Amino acid sequence: MKIGVLSDTHGLLRPEVFPLLEGVEHILHAGDVGDPEILVALEAVAPVTAVWGNTDGFPIRHRLAESEEFELRGILIALTHGHTLGSLTPVRLAERFPRADLVVYGHTHRPKEDRVEEQLVLNPGSCGPRRFDLPVSMATVEIESSGISVSFQTLS
Repeated sequence: MKIGVLSDTHGLLRPEVFPLLEGVEHILHAGDVGDPEILVALEAVAPVTAVWGNTDGFPIRHRLAESEEFELRGILIALTHGHTLGSLTPVRLAERFPRADLVVYGHTHRPKEDRVEEQLVLNPGSCGPRRFDLPVSMATVEIESSGISVSFQTLS
């Protein structure tokens, strides 16, 4: 199963995202969506699970939860923006969601993949407005019988 993973769009859904989402069966958005229409556009591609982030206003917070835990193809996924956890470290995220096989978060705008024992902790980076000198990025996750793999994509 191929999953598209985005975060921190902050109201900007870049057209370059759509070719990278071809063939995905599910999309995760780890918060700071910005505009509810972004979710509508993503839902036209595949089912979306999303959470709200610290900059999201009432229209997004009314529609989404602060965090989600759900299963896809036998893998327990935790999805959070992460802003409520203080210092965002892979260990703190793994401790917050101890049952999850995959923890997806946003907030830092920094693409990052870490392993904490058996857990995969993933930040796809930000694919919204460029922030400082950080890359504009997203990720795809493949769930296969052999495990979970991640690929990062950098956008222009």
